[in-house]
Order: sequence, then C-alpha cells, then structure tokens
Amino acid sequence: QIFCSEACRDALGAAELDFSKSPDHRRIRPSVSAFDVSLPQGFPRNAFVLMSGEAGTRDRAVQAELVWRTLQRGEPAIIVSLQEPPGSVVQQFLTLEWNVLPYLERGQLHIVDAFTYRVGDRDRMFERMDEWNRHIYNVAGDATTTVRDPSDLGELLNKVDNAMKAREMIDDGLVLVDSLTELGTLVQPVQAYNFVKDLRADVCKGRFVPVVAGATLSGAREEFPHDLEYVVDGVIEMRLNQEIITDALIKHARIRKLNGVLVIPEWHAYEYTSGTGMVLCDPE
Repeated sequence: QIFCSEACRDALGAAELDFSKSPDHRRIRPSVSAFDVSLPQGFPRNAFVLMSGEAGTRDRAVQAELVWRTLQRGEPAIIVSLQEPPGSVVQQFLTLEWNVLPYLERGQLHIVDAFTYRVGDRDRMFERMDEWNRHIYNVAGDATTTVRDPSDLGELLNKVDNAMKAREMIDDGLVLVDSLTELGTLVQPVQAYNFVKDLRADVCKGRFVPVVAGATLSGAREEFPHDLEYVVDGVIEMRLNQEIITDALIKHARIRKLNGVLVIPEWHAYEYTSGTGMVLCDPE
C-alpha cells in the first residue's frame, strides 16, 4: 500500500487506525426533513449547534425528533433537561408516538435531570399522579441522573461526562441540552458562556459527539444565549412567518451556518405531525 505519511503507515502497522472507514463516518444524516434538505453533505459529528426558536415553532418537538432519529440509528442519546422533569420528557416522546421506553430500559437513552431540584416535596408530587404517570416516572427514574444544584456548572458537566462514559460515547450518539435560555437564568453570563465553551471542547471536539442546545427567542437577541454565534459551530433558526398568508403564522426553519460542511441556508416551511415528525410543506 502507498501511504501519505510515515505516521499513517506506522499507525496501520500498529493496528491503531481502521483505514477502511470512509471519512463520512464523521458525519451523520439528521433525518429531519428541513435539515436534510439544507445539508447535502450531512451533519458533522464534532459540531455544537444552537437551535434558536420562537415560541410556537414546535422547537421542543424538533429536539425530540433529533433524539429519536439518533436512537433509531442504534446510537445513544443524552438529554440534559432544564425545563421539564424526566417523566414529562418521556411523555413528550410518547405524545409524538415515539416509544422511548425500551431505549430507556436498556440504557441507550439517558436523562440528566436539572429540573427536579425545584420540587420541594417530591413524595407529594408522586402521590398526586395517576397510575400511568407513576409508571412513566418509574421507568424514567431508572434512566435518570439527578443534578442536585444545576447552578453548580461543575456538577452539571460532571454528570454529563459520567453519563457519556457509561455509554462509551466517542464518535457516537448525541447530547441534547433542552434550554440554554433556562441555564442563563441560573448563573451569571460569564459562567454560562464558559459552560458552553467547556461542553463544546469536551464533548464535540474531544469526543466527536454533536451537541444540540435549544434557546427560546423572547425579544432580546443580543443577550445570552442568542449572541453565541461566534462560539458555536452551527445555528438553526426557527420562526413564525406572518407575511405569506394573511391571518396565518407559517412555521419556517433554516440552518444559518454549520462549520465543516456545505449548507444551503434557505428557509423551509413545515408542519409537525405525530409519528412522522417534521414535514415540509408549501403554504401557498
């Protein structure tokens, strides 16, 4: 064989590298319709992507679909939940007709719970549930790591790191942070920026595992986390457009940027349906 360098020849001789793999294994197909259309070369595994959405765009459902498609590929996924308790996270998937219970049971899907610290009396909360919700919480509980104090970002990063180690997540899987907006209410801006930088360095660049982090637009577009474009590798924008059809709000999504791959940054109109996910449409 002919090698481009002595280092590559020596690595093959020592069986350290598998040169039979295509470089494409460093990219994935997100299998979410608007994103697949915009990314003809796929989605790079070492990307930290900010998903910035207006209220009403079903951005939480799009986050869930990204996790679901990851699980369907046979890869692990970790959800860092700052806005919902674990049972509600699971219930959202079930409402979308995506049964994640088997994935939770076998450890392929894990939840890092950064919400339940808000609940003062957890026993009383559990007692008020019906049998179905108690069942959901029990299943979710076995696949959950609870963060005692999410404002302690060292603890939060440590819990994510432990969950990734347990699933041997290198070049494999997805980490979803449901809301950087919520994180920004817990800590000072400098701490929040450092959290994003540390998570990107350790997970995306160190492990080649993509991170998708949600952010809700509420008017302040120059404040954390909406001013992170210089830090993150990719930006997904989701908006409601009222100019296409009179008296109607049309959901639009586009990928503004994604380092390392070709991006077609066009707006795509879409709707969301249970069991199918994001569906592109022509509102006119």
